[in-house]
Amino acid sequence: MAITAIKGFNDILPEETGRWQYIEQTARRVFELNGFSEIRVPVLEKTELFCRSIGDATDIVEKEMYSFTDKGGNSVTMRPEGTASVMRSLIENKLYALDPVSKLYYMGPMFRYERPQKGRYRQFHQIGAEVTGINDPSIDAQVLNMLCSFFREIGLTEPQLHINSLGCPQCRPAYRAALVEFLESRLSNLCEDCKRRFSANPLRALDCKVPGCAEATAGAPAMIEHLCGECDSHFSKVKHYLELTGTKYQINPRMVRGLDYYTRTTFELVTGLLGSQSAVAAGGRYDGLVSELGGPAVPGIGFAMGVERVALLLGERDFSRQPDLFIATMGEAERDAAFRLLAQLQQVGIWVEMDYEGKSLKSQMRRADKLKARFSVVLGSNEIASNRAAIKRMADGQVTEAGLTADAIKMIVY
Repeated sequence: MAITAIKGFNDILPEETGRWQYIEQTARRVFELNGFSEIRVPVLEKTELFCRSIGDATDIVEKEMYSFTDKGGNSVTMRPEGTASVMRSLIENKLYALDPVSKLYYMGPMFRYERPQKGRYRQFHQIGAEVTGINDPSIDAQVLNMLCSFFREIGLTEPQLHINSLGCPQCRPAYRAALVEFLESRLSNLCEDCKRRFSANPLRALDCKVPGCAEATAGAPAMIEHLCGECDSHFSKVKHYLELTGTKYQINPRMVRGLDYYTRTTFELVTGLLGSQSAVAAGGRYDGLVSELGGPAVPGIGFAMGVERVALLLGERDFSRQPDLFIATMGEAERDAAFRLLAQLQQVGIWVEMDYEGKSLKSQMRRADKLKARFSVVLGSNEIASNRAAIKRMADGQVTEAGLTADAIKMIVY
């Protein structure tokens, strides 16, 4: 019996990797233009890191983490998200001492045990960015502008920016009490998950996707109506900076996010192009997270986007690369010259393919067509003797004669 991949752990095939590389390369360019540097953190972390950062009452910690005891008796977890790992590295390596402002981005796989569905798998990939050390709401707007700029750069204008404020430890308790009072009479209408976490995390009922919970929470008090003066001012300034730069947004008072560490600004980029309304990128402020993990009291804000979902949004666009040149040969004697020319062309940055098996000229040209090579050249005894050949542009058949040197051919191909 053939061995197959684990459910929810998918191969990314060569026909798809061009799209993925385009997403990653665009993210690097846009993020680094905004002053971000890449950080690479481990896939495996101590389980305590995610319990303390994400929150014990979240779905991720309760039901979705891949956790196990290693051979040393330690409880370890395959990272379900990236922010906690980046903050752990920031603290452990004292990056805040090198520069009080840290701008970092990351890319890589995450792991959650949930029901696989279109664009969401048990091994999934995220690209994220984190800023620490800045309280000012202008950095919130810059992060949001950068995220929107990324989507514009890859040619997607449909995802809509939704924003909200979750307040701070000073104003959230009063709101929590108001929400609990509202929900208590409707508790029987909530789903079992929302009932179970009602005492520890009643806010999660607001963004529960179960229809009964949406009906039960209709008309619930909104956090933005209970903000303290400082949080209200902060949120107003975030909106002001977005408006200054022409960034369109929509306030979504029901957006609470699924991780406990968020404070003040939270946001999602939402699309309906993947079926039901769903977020392709999301994040927010986490001003208490670094200190909660044992570091200094420095503020932070960040986001993550799902690469699988972004790739789906790019649809059927062709990101495959094509060889610059295919070298066909008339016989065995010409293959040595072709192989030598191939190496010379590769050294000057030209992607070249050739026949390695002595197939007929007709078969070789079929191969050139299948690879969608931009140009082709046929080497026979006359071409080798004169050190010149006809370079054919495959799209329209135009032929240009050139010397069989890397520089001469490069001038034609490029």
